[in-house]
Amino acid sequence: MERTLARLKAPAAVAAGAVCACAFVAWADPTTPGGVIPPCPTYTVFGILCPGCGASRMLYSLVHLDIPSAVQFNALGVVATVGLLAMFGLWTVSRVRGTPMPRWERYRWAPHIVLTVVAVWFVVRNIPVAPFTALRI
Repeated sequence: MERTLARLKAPAAVAAGAVCACAFVAWADPTTPGGVIPPCPTYTVFGILCPGCGASRMLYSLVHLDIPSAVQFNALGVVATVGLLAMFGLWTVSRVRGTPMPRWERYRWAPHIVLTVVAVWFVVRNIPVAPFTALRI
């Protein structure tokens, strides 16, 4: 029991950090203009949506369980959040069991796939023609 609690220190610290970040975003309310969270610098300077544009509003919507709004603000961010939650769950279970997580070296194409998906999202999101304009915030 004591060993299991020691193994859960790292996942508990990560979970506490995530809860604090979500609480801050819920308090700051990025959906209200002129709030505490500044606008995206890429959009402010260049006028284009970066892959992360709308992420704070997406997180705000997820905290309030408004999935359609979260997808509208940043669909790739919702997918990434679900993936991160799944990985966190697997990591926590592996810590409790005392087994190692699968090594990323086995998935040598994973970084290339992620980079390609983010780059495609960046380009597609900025195409000024319907139906791509629906991806804009």
